[in-house]
Amino acid sequence: MPRRPFVAGNWKMHGSLAGNAALAAAAREVAERFADVDVAVCVPAPYLAQLQGLLAGSRVGLGGQNLSEHALGAYTGEVSAAMLAEFGCRYVIVGHSERRTLYGETDERIAAKLAAALAGGLTPIFCIGESLEQRDGGRTEQVVLSQLNAAVDRIGQRAFTDVVVAYEPVWAIGTGRNATPEQAQEVHAAIRARLRQVGSAADAVRILYGGSVKRGNASALFAMPDIDGGLIGGASLVGEEFAAICAAAAGAR
Repeated sequence: MPRRPFVAGNWKMHGSLAGNAALAAAAREVAERFADVDVAVCVPAPYLAQLQGLLAGSRVGLGGQNLSEHALGAYTGEVSAAMLAEFGCRYVIVGHSERRTLYGETDERIAAKLAAALAGGLTPIFCIGESLEQRDGGRTEQVVLSQLNAAVDRIGQRAFTDVVVAYEPVWAIGTGRNATPEQAQEVHAAIRARLRQVGSAADAVRILYGGSVKRGNASALFAMPDIDGGLIGGASLVGEEFAAICAAAAGAR
């Protein structure tokens, strides 16, 4: 059975009460136009209540950008899976490269967050990827599969049927550079092969590409057999760009 394309916007630390309505309206319109594509937006925590209202009754899934590995307690500044769910979140980004590189999140902590998201009924968008130094050193597959293995060890192989994986080469995020479709497909195929080895329903797991996806390269990326959509950063903040990327996803399947 073909995997449904999925395009998730990651607003990062952008947005405003005044400007979010236009972004939400654009996402709603895109989701209605491309009914064969699952569409989501992952927004900063302070805007979850606003977006819950703006997206009510639409096909757009709401997501958080991070969560705590703990269910509750004395963890000032953290947000739990249950809190995200109360605001209508279906998704949460886990292990984004910016969390790994800027905030020192380890594979082990990210795996714990992955488990917390699943326990809270959320679908994690689980990010893995290598740095430029690691790619230039020929270590891409080693690094990516090590990150994947840490998660498999924590949550078990069967749980991956409820996870969306996002391959995001760190060197291509916000830099304007991007992996070629062939480079991205090579890594996506390795991820799926590893999931198949550990016994998960690998052919059903959606694997997204994230790394400077835009209208000019989306069609070629999404045409690859193991690329099931995208985790979109800056382009998700421009309605026309996001629509064009969703159109590319719809046309690829």
